[in-house]
Amino acid sequence: MKQGLSLRVSQHLALTPQLQQSIRLLQLSTLELAQEVEQMLGDNPFLEVVPEEAPREEFGLSHADTLPPEAEREEAALEAAAPDTPAAGAIDATSPEAADWEGDGSIELVPDDGEWGGEAPARRRDSDGEGGADAIDLACGHESLPDHLHRQALALRLAAEDRAALRFLIESLDDDGYLEDSPEALAAALAPGDPEQQEELVHRFTVALRLLQHLDPAGVGARSLAECLQLQLQARREEGADPAACDTALAICGQPMDLLARRDVRRLAQLCRLAEPDIRAGMALISRLEPKPGRRFADVERNIVVPDVLVSPAGPGNPFRFRVQLNPDVLPRLRVHDAYAGALRAHRGEGHQALQQRLQEARWFIKNIQQRFDTILRVSTAIVERQKNFFVHGELAMRPLVLREIADELGLHESTISRVTTAKYMATPLGTFELKYFFGSALGTETGGNASSTAVRALIRQLVAAEDAARPLSDSRISEMLKEQGIECARRTVAKYREALRIAPANLRKAL
Repeated sequence: MKQGLSLRVSQHLALTPQLQQSIRLLQLSTLELAQEVEQMLGDNPFLEVVPEEAPREEFGLSHADTLPPEAEREEAALEAAAPDTPAAGAIDATSPEAADWEGDGSIELVPDDGEWGGEAPARRRDSDGEGGADAIDLACGHESLPDHLHRQALALRLAAEDRAALRFLIESLDDDGYLEDSPEALAAALAPGDPEQQEELVHRFTVALRLLQHLDPAGVGARSLAECLQLQLQARREEGADPAACDTALAICGQPMDLLARRDVRRLAQLCRLAEPDIRAGMALISRLEPKPGRRFADVERNIVVPDVLVSPAGPGNPFRFRVQLNPDVLPRLRVHDAYAGALRAHRGEGHQALQQRLQEARWFIKNIQQRFDTILRVSTAIVERQKNFFVHGELAMRPLVLREIADELGLHESTISRVTTAKYMATPLGTFELKYFFGSALGTETGGNASSTAVRALIRQLVAAEDAARPLSDSRISEMLKEQGIECARRTVAKYREALRIAPANLRKAL
């Protein structure tokens, strides 16, 4: 093999650490971004939170005049290479033209007053003049199921052993209020290899279980769905409900649960030896029970959605004009620490290069956060412009929309639009929706146009809601009705949309 030298010219794209951080911040949700900001505040001494009384101009690269020439050149090169920078001719949320952009169905862009990191608007006050409690405060003050049961157990006069057994069972419940393990299994886990102690524990747990199943809410401490329903029916009978209906419902709960799930009235009537009208009355009573007694004690804080973008009508005069702005409550208010940055410029000793790098990291972090919210605002504005009929007429007016349309309009890549629309939410007069909700595939129509899959799902829900309960619409019939309205939708597509809407099949809806 002969050795030699050759010269080759090639081009390749290399992502700098700054670009990698920008992409990573873009795909984070609001809660994940808050955690990232907290971590960066703890790691980087040059980064600090803007105090409440600080001017708003201090957010972002307000200290750009202190950048060294090489940092300025690196910043300019990154801005030129960044794929998420606004395209030429695109409307910037911070430009004067954006605030006065009008036209047919125009949208008014209203970024936060001042620069990034401006103070959030005052909290809305209730009629008493006190600050209204937000959802997080209410969620944090919500009583959990174990606390609710422990509070009731304090009113019971029990021996120390029975009180300890009841407390152990309460702590063994799952989030739905069910006791997954039997008293025998719990006793075997506490006293392995000791039959006498296990027998004593089983007795204590059996007594405590009876006490637990008489506490509020009804059905707590059940070990199966059938037992949970039976406990609630017994409680209703004690409260004065119709004894005949309760007896029928108890008989139904004694049968296999799959028959109840299928609404098999005929089979249940044979097994329970009752008339079909009585079975239907018992099933109606069961449908009003709670299959998960611990549902209302669930921790709702983890289900709170904080919108990133707020959409509101711009005025009553023009219903097609909307105001799009970022949620000021989610904007991090950051700046570079003045004292530390000044000390670093004045003293050039050992470790100066490492500290200069940390200072540059703080500046890039602030800039990438600003770019993240700029991109979210631009994408949200484009979505509202494309789907303005949705904000006026609802789901039935939703247009087909794919990521490529927004990407081509803003001069961004589809992957960037995908990152922006994932785990980002928009608060609208019709509710709070994920940005991905406004994207949907297209279904053909007889006129040669397209209908959004979201609009078709809304139309299916509307047709099912207006159907005759005695003669529910089948998937084939719904497909025919859609074709009569000019929408080409196959039966299997209707079935897929119906399942996505959690609508039962026609046979189950008829039984209901």
